[in-house]
Amino acid sequence: MSLGWWRQWRRKRILATRAIPDALWQATLEQYPFLAGRRADERARLRELATLFLAAKEFSGAGGLVVTDAMAVAISAQACLPVLELGLQRYDGFVGIVVHADPVLARREHADDIGVVHEYDEELSGEAMHGGPVMLAWSDVADAGTTSAEAYNVVVHEFAHVLDMHGGLTEGAHEHRRDGARGAWLQALVDEYDAFCVGLIRRDESLLDPYAGEAVEEFFAVAAEAFFVAPRALQIERPKLYNLLREVFRQDPALTLA
Repeated sequence: MSLGWWRQWRRKRILATRAIPDALWQATLEQYPFLAGRRADERARLRELATLFLAAKEFSGAGGLVVTDAMAVAISAQACLPVLELGLQRYDGFVGIVVHADPVLARREHADDIGVVHEYDEELSGEAMHGGPVMLAWSDVADAGTTSAEAYNVVVHEFAHVLDMHGGLTEGAHEHRRDGARGAWLQALVDEYDAFCVGLIRRDESLLDPYAGEAVEEFFAVAAEAFFVAPRALQIERPKLYNLLREVFRQDPALTLA
């Protein structure tokens, strides 16, 4: 028995025996308009990917939170948006998803230019780490249907980081030499990041959260949020950035979403 045959058999079996129930899927679409607004064929493939994602990942609630089927499906559907045309194998590097009821405080350390270490608390609505787990605050996930107007989506943000860590999309952003097609794409992304940072200094209004100015990898993740939940607005404000994301995600959501 070949490994490829076994994987295909397992995929078909999961889809046949563990499919997301119709009522639950419909409720998820109604809660998140940026999912419901996709074409019928995209929604069907997204449902399949979310089903397979649920079978492959382990959800756990923190602080006594019980992760319901509805919560798991909501997270899975949004997590699968970035890999709709890329495949779930991009998420093979981790298994665990930890869900908190609300954002949490994380203790951080930072060394300044003269080596003095400063400690501070950072509020986190999500965090993706190499090898997992991915942490999410359910309050932010639940509100994603309304916060999409602000181009905010914590699930897309963190799973864009997962994609970046898997494929090294922003790796080498701080190097001077960038060769080949990937190098040209990365240079174009860095140019967009630099322009955004100039805009921050000028206090220009932008669809993108100012946090995008922290680093190129954060710029990519914040831009991915806008690309998937407010694509038309991103396309109007930053057409070059939109095209860069369309190239890497192999999707064009502005065609179907307002």
